[in-house]
Amino acid sequence: MINRPMYVDKIMAYVDAPFVKILTGIRRCGKSTILKMIMEKLQREKHIPTDCIVSYRFDSMEYEDMTAAQMFSELKGRCSKEGKTYLFLDEVQEIVGWEKVVNSLVSDYDVDMYITGSNSRMMSSEISTYLTGRYIAFRIYTLSFEEYLTFKATYAKVGEPRSELVNYLRLGGFPATHLQEYSQDEIDTIVRDIYNSTIFADIVRRNQIRKIDQLERVVKYTFGNVGNTFSAKSISDYMKSENRKIDNETVYSYLEKLEKAYLLHRCSRYDLLGKEILKTQEKFYLADTALRYSVMGYHEDSVASSLENIVYLELCRRGYTVQIGKTPDGEIDFVASRQNDKIYVQVTQEVKSDKTEKREYERLLEIRDNYPKYVLLTNDYAGGNYKGIKTMHIADFLLSREY
Repeated sequence: MINRPMYVDKIMAYVDAPFVKILTGIRRCGKSTILKMIMEKLQREKHIPTDCIVSYRFDSMEYEDMTAAQMFSELKGRCSKEGKTYLFLDEVQEIVGWEKVVNSLVSDYDVDMYITGSNSRMMSSEISTYLTGRYIAFRIYTLSFEEYLTFKATYAKVGEPRSELVNYLRLGGFPATHLQEYSQDEIDTIVRDIYNSTIFADIVRRNQIRKIDQLERVVKYTFGNVGNTFSAKSISDYMKSENRKIDNETVYSYLEKLEKAYLLHRCSRYDLLGKEILKTQEKFYLADTALRYSVMGYHEDSVASSLENIVYLELCRRGYTVQIGKTPDGEIDFVASRQNDKIYVQVTQEVKSDKTEKREYERLLEIRDNYPKYVLLTNDYAGGNYKGIKTMHIADFLLSREY
């Protein structure tokens, strides 16, 4: 296993704290492996006996017909009668009523519990009802650019970061695709399998969707419009142009389900002048750029929006709440806020002309506060400062510790 300290260290800080630790994220982003890393650390660093660490993987066929009552009985029987038991429950959402089981165990037994799930029902109102104030959530993402370089270094020679960014954009960051050297076709096959299992297990089967073709057309529309503002009506109108009728409410429902399965991230627009979140014309970003290419193929004109997608995910990994900034004259790609910090980010492939430079920099110059402002490029710009705005290569920004 290749360590992922970005998550492991953060979760280890809560060992023995009276909270259920919930790890959520898209399928195959590494949640199960992170659980194993924590179990190893408990044995190695905390000297917890092996028989006090109990692990279950509930997406196994072994537990396919298990009820909540059976789950409770099974886990209760594994709890130590002398001292604390460390429970690791993987893909726990497969058991209907698991919330009650978890609540009973943490209320009545001396346990330290870690659970994972691939659907945001993990964070639904049921959990809030049963575990009010007693859980802490950790969102797990696919590999960051820094993690991708670390993984790749175990099986191949790693190039200079700026050149590796091209590979990262195309290959994506699902850990399973970077455990050994795979061909592009092999990686596309792995990612398509992740996509298909997410669509059919987490969305179609769970929500009993019958019009699968309709759902997939909505998916492909959103995948093809990453980084563009659009509405449910935009999708509905597009479907009608293809002689396929769909109402706005159905589109909204599909988009919500795609979000709950962590395939899509919704990014709202924020009016920087009016200081309010706008409820129309949102943007959507993918859980990983490889999803787009494995499903729809590679197109040169998709690179700009995929770079934007990569920067968006990196800001999310670092704990920022990310929105699109609306100005009187246009938009700022990202306004990222975290506690008392804020940064503004423009993403562009290159600044070729005075017109492009004016567009990218002047919108940032209109903002009169003193928070850091960045323009990110992919050409060989050495970096610098333009009227207080820092210009960086995207690869350098992704690896930077300064924000």
